[in-house]
Amino acid sequence: MSRCLLACAVVCLSGVLASGDAAASDWPRFRGPNGTGASTDRDVPVTWTDTENVLWKVPLPGSGNSSPIVSRGKLFLQASAANGRQRMLVCLDAASGKVLWTQKVPAKRGHINDRNSLASSTCAADGERVYCVFWDGKDTALYTYTFDGKQLLWKHPLGEFTSQHGPGGSPMVHDGKVVYVNDQDGSSEVLCLDARTGRKVWKKPRQAFRACYSTPFVVPSQEGHTELIVATTAGITSFDLKDGSENWNFVWKFDAMALRTVSSPILTQGLVLATSGDGKGDRHMIAIKASGKGDVSKTNLVWENKRDFPYVPGLLAHGEHIYSVNDRGIAACHVAKTGRLIWRERLRSPVTASPVLIDGKVYAVGEDGKAYVFEAATKFNLLGESSVGESVSASPAVADGRLYIRGGTHLFCIAKK
Repeated sequence: MSRCLLACAVVCLSGVLASGDAAASDWPRFRGPNGTGASTDRDVPVTWTDTENVLWKVPLPGSGNSSPIVSRGKLFLQASAANGRQRMLVCLDAASGKVLWTQKVPAKRGHINDRNSLASSTCAADGERVYCVFWDGKDTALYTYTFDGKQLLWKHPLGEFTSQHGPGGSPMVHDGKVVYVNDQDGSSEVLCLDARTGRKVWKKPRQAFRACYSTPFVVPSQEGHTELIVATTAGITSFDLKDGSENWNFVWKFDAMALRTVSSPILTQGLVLATSGDGKGDRHMIAIKASGKGDVSKTNLVWENKRDFPYVPGLLAHGEHIYSVNDRGIAACHVAKTGRLIWRERLRSPVTASPVLIDGKVYAVGEDGKAYVFEAATKFNLLGESSVGESVSASPAVADGRLYIRGGTHLFCIAKK
């Protein structure tokens, strides 16, 4: 990676530069600007109750683990009807919680893991269009709607989805291109489409193992090249976003059965950090140098950890450190460049949702709806503890001084009134 490319990446990860297609306060894809999980917003409450700092609470029209996104004042999420016969894209006014429109497609139930849902994919938006992957119980397809919800602009069929857990991958959009990693049991590919027309720009196959669900991110360059970083069981690959040509590739090696990626990779301190795991409890985190050409499998591994890091929740980077909350609810701070543990503290809830970073504070929401806010610092300091009163599996969104939490039956907007 060139010096200017690395400098731009650091800016991108700090939250100053978003995906290149969204306003600075937007949360336009899974885990927000470029998938970092970090927001530049300030003054978001660290505690709330039923009567204080809950701006609004609205019932959801269906169930699902799809995380909310926010683009130009509109909030989008996906849901499945109670009988499983419809998938829905729901658009709400981000300020008031009023439902503005709903798009529906016919569907049926399909086999999923007990912890998955029929609507787990998170949308992406660029201020003009909203992109979503629907699963009808058998096949998946990428749908693109106008911002006002009045028109389906294009639909790209993705075929039957094969996995013991069901689908859950999310698209991302950057520089007029939509990228979706269609990783399944037995087949895998990275697909890049023209955001306006749905025309295929490029498609690259990957070695398939077990279905993965992580979402890529981009590393823009002042030199005119944009790297797309993809992480799956096969490893971590840097593609040129323009044509799909491979810059470098790191092959992931496991001690036993190949593990799957669910949480999405991040970039910090010149390193790509990625985690993997499985339901039995096996874990494997790697930190590799984001540079080189061709096969970098023997040269770019900087450190690894096979015990402490999350399987489903994503990582956060802040300064020289990374912060995590693993599936068992153990929060931790490590040195990004070395993996050295700084502190570890147990929260009182298991966690599925990825934490978010707001103004130097980590917000983590447990499966039981309890939320913990602590400083992103080298000493653990719990700042607040609250609850939304219902289960939470989706990752929160942050925009315009508001924290959005999707519960099992309601969507909550946490903000100062």
